Amino acid sequence: MDLNLSESELEFQQSLRNWLSKNCPKPWAGKQRGPDHINYLRDWQRTLYDGGWAGIHWPKEYGGRGATPIEQAIFQEEMARANAPEQISVIGLMIVGPTIIAVGTEEQKKRYLEKILSCEEIWCQGFSEPNAGSDLASLSTRAVEDGDHFVVNGQKIWTSFAHIADWCLLLARTNPNVPKHKGLTALLVDMHSPGVEAKPLRQMSGEADFNEVFFTNARVPKANVFGQINDGWTSAVATLMNERANLGSGLYVLSKKFFEGLVERAKEHLSASQSVTKDPIARQRIAQAFVELEVYRLNTLRALSKLSKMGMPGPEGSILKLFWSEMNQRTNQIAMEILGLEGQLKSVDDGKWVFNYLRCRANTIEGGTSEIMKNIIAQRVLGMPKSY
Repeated sequence: MDLNLSESELEFQQSLRNWLSKNCPKPWAGKQRGPDHINYLRDWQRTLYDGGWAGIHWPKEYGGRGATPIEQAIFQEEMARANAPEQISVIGLMIVGPTIIAVGTEEQKKRYLEKILSCEEIWCQGFSEPNAGSDLASLSTRAVEDGDHFVVNGQKIWTSFAHIADWCLLLARTNPNVPKHKGLTALLVDMHSPGVEAKPLRQMSGEADFNEVFFTNARVPKANVFGQINDGWTSAVATLMNERANLGSGLYVLSKKFFEGLVERAKEHLSASQSVTKDPIARQRIAQAFVELEVYRLNTLRALSKLSKMGMPGPEGSILKLFWSEMNQRTNQIAMEILGLEGQLKSVDDGKWVFNYLRCRANTIEGGTSEIMKNIIAQRVLGMPKSY
């Protein structure tokens, strides 16, 4: 694995830096997640689209740049370093779009892909249910054939961005009389359809980006079947692999920035008239956080190297997801211990320390629990037998 960028990769990096220096908007100063903020993020993604920087890893024939995994990692790093706004259609760009490219029909590709890139349409992913999270195949949302439509009834939960989404990649049960993995179908559902209702869930961090979604006799045209009827598990696996493969470099840069901010805060923070960084226990905790961050960086490079050779995401994404989620929780715990009561104040650094601490509790649940990630790693990476 070569850790140095090639000449073409350096050119790509410099081109992106130049573009960001001219086009990256000022940070949002208003209330988060209100309609104005959503419009701000939509405008930003439209700017990326107009500049040719939306969905760069997509094939050129579908509006992307055909970027390599290394170039995609460079893109994520440079976006983080420039403090660029998030991409509000991240689920469409990183999860749904690549899956449509892989298993969608030509009509579906023509209908949906460009509007994902331009952020004309925002997507969510309707997988988890109140009684089907880690064991996704046990889901109970039903889709019953009725002429040229499916009639959908059921509930999804923890559905990110559902309250602002235009479309949903939904997994539903279409045949209850076969093994649970065999009777599922993936559907592309218009979130504005009658019988579809999203209800935001307020988190302890103050955000409300997760949702409950209720389907009550919602009608979905059969033309919106994604993949094959009763073979939705294939589409679901492709979707989840894209989700975990795209965690890497962007999260590393954000984690690195958080760590560097913690070190600076620790230097300034006084306890008993002595800098916390002179406390041997605090220094040990900070050093451990640095070591874990470096481990994450190297594992990200390893996964990117394999992805470059194989061309498809593999189970290594589960290693990154597991390690980052638990590492992030440990680092936030260290931050709160070092900053003490001061870290709990919203007036300190705009409340980022307490917000990050509360928000990170979800890391080991969202995108697959740590327990499920360990099973995937044990069985598919290490080749260990299943436990019965």
